[in-house]
Amino acid sequence: MHLCHHPLCCFVPPYMAESLQDSDDPAVRQIALASLGNEYRTARRLLSAQPMAAVLMSQIAGKERYVFDMRGASDPLPGNLLRQEGDRPVDDEAANEAYDYSGDVYDFYKEVFDRDSLDDAGLPLRSSIHVSDTFGRPMSNAFFNGQQMAYGDGDGNLFIRFTKALDVVGHELTHGVVSFTSDLDYFAESGALNESFADVMGSLINQWKYNQTAEQADWYIGKEVLGPGAGIRGVRTLTGDKAYVNDRNFGTDPQPKHYQDRYTGTRDRGGVHINSGIPNYAFYLAAMAMGGYAWEKAGKIWYVTLKSALSSGATFADAATATLAIAEQLYGNGSDEQNAVRSAWQEVGVI
Repeated sequence: MHLCHHPLCCFVPPYMAESLQDSDDPAVRQIALASLGNEYRTARRLLSAQPMAAVLMSQIAGKERYVFDMRGASDPLPGNLLRQEGDRPVDDEAANEAYDYSGDVYDFYKEVFDRDSLDDAGLPLRSSIHVSDTFGRPMSNAFFNGQQMAYGDGDGNLFIRFTKALDVVGHELTHGVVSFTSDLDYFAESGALNESFADVMGSLINQWKYNQTAEQADWYIGKEVLGPGAGIRGVRTLTGDKAYVNDRNFGTDPQPKHYQDRYTGTRDRGGVHINSGIPNYAFYLAAMAMGGYAWEKAGKIWYVTLKSALSSGATFADAATATLAIAEQLYGNGSDEQNAVRSAWQEVGVI
């Protein structure tokens, strides 16, 4: 099995946990310490040999889904098989959401880009639900570990179950697509591109499912996994705005929208979740300039770039150059589409 360079690709970024640890609410601080602050230890705990997953090679052509339950299951992943391809819905909302939404992700890649699952060869889509953290509490995160998805149920206040948002499922499964294409290193600018492609495709999958144009979409990511105590609109936004500002618990969204404001420190593996705001905004600008359904033109340019035009250590400048070249191949030199791509990267300061 081909693995991404850094297999612990988590949806909720470390900077959110850091902000929660500074909350004036003791219960929120406990959430940060117990659920958000240890997802990497949780994932490592669950990354041992996976005997059941290993034998579940593709048995059928096309879409193939498996959902496992980690409640009452001993480590490691995947847990107890709860639902598989063709089964009727079960009495577990999270299981049905993981099944349905992973199917939507498969359908999107197949119908829009003619891609057969994550590896373009029918790789089965495996999901484990009700994953707990190292303290036995519901994990407030979701991650892709290079082989499968894992979803926590959240604390019930700031976060609820992570199977509830199609864009979260799309984001995490797209990390698998990345690992089978450009295989972008999960560090610094290449890691931020890795996160950005996941955000972009997660957003496009949601727009495609609900038939939204670029103008109709709100471009927020992760809205549905926020609980009643969150008080923010989304975990991230691809627009030029901040997803949240001066929130009591989450503080202010640190994602920059211009290259001169990029994070240059060492935390978050060199800012993979932070600096992804720059290419995210570039995609948003290009998609809005092209108009219509964002997956048809801007999405196609970004997908072909991911599939065939980037090396594992690609920088933002490499991505800008590649998307411009792909836009020319698809739509012509000096086309409106290429001009939209050029203008977008210029506005975020990359070219």
